[in-house]
Amino acid sequence: MHAPEVLGGRYELRGILGRGGMAEVRDAWDLRLGRPVAVKLLYPSVSEQPDTRRRFATEARAAAVVAHPHVVAVHDTGIHRGRHYIVLERLPGRSVADALARGGPMPAQHVRGVLRDVLDALGAAHARGVLHRDIKPANLLYTWFGTVKVADFGVAKSADSPQTLTNRVFGTMAYLPADRIAGRPAVPSDDLYALGVVAYEALTGRRAYPQESLTGLADAIAAGAVTPLSVLRSDLDPALVATVERAMSPDPRWRFATAEQMRACLDGQAVGMSGAPQRAVAVLAGVAAVLAVLVAAIVMITV
Repeated sequence: MHAPEVLGGRYELRGILGRGGMAEVRDAWDLRLGRPVAVKLLYPSVSEQPDTRRRFATEARAAAVVAHPHVVAVHDTGIHRGRHYIVLERLPGRSVADALARGGPMPAQHVRGVLRDVLDALGAAHARGVLHRDIKPANLLYTWFGTVKVADFGVAKSADSPQTLTNRVFGTMAYLPADRIAGRPAVPSDDLYALGVVAYEALTGRRAYPQESLTGLADAIAAGAVTPLSVLRSDLDPALVATVERAMSPDPRWRFATAEQMRACLDGQAVGMSGAPQRAVAVLAGVAAVLAVLVAAIVMITV
């Protein structure tokens, strides 16, 4: 019987939790602290590729910079026999994508909870100058308590990230707005757009853009060819519908600029295009009307 492989003299590798295009995620045990962890380990075939190593380092650095309760925590990084690895907190391994794969819409209150958790994480990330750039169901992981954490900052953008090559767009196309696909530089509202698409899919049990080919998908997104959530789910509360539909707006001027704006809308506080709550605008309008009446009365008295 072979002895278990140990990374860095500390992390005992166990079963495989998942595999991706450039790395596998292993169940592991931290021998020093006596706790379960997850280890993301680059495949040998890509460990020598500079772009892959840079992306791996970006993932660890960005998640560590954000350090938020709703972001998967990075405990350590290292190199084992030429293979780079990241040590992450151990979660159950179930993602929003897994929940969606079961079929059928999710309960509205559950989707609200997912939105709040992810908005908290994105608000913290954006405040630290970090753009995730790949928000999608597979990157939203459930905790043991049913809350959600954001994972995989592999294509994140921060102040110290290298400049993106011209016309090179990172992310998953089904969760990118048309103007981003066209090559516009990434902005915080792109993460919020992607979250809106995730919420749409969770509430309807169907893909927002089901086109299979990349060309067909890009055309559909550019045309905004998505059935309004309000048509598919007339039973949902207006604030939730407004939040999702505005986040997904084809017009970038109408989308939320910050996670705080999107959270305010979700909580029932309508937010104007400038970001100022419409409730406040209404109050100012009322004050203006009262002043107008007073001025008119003064004029009449004077005359």
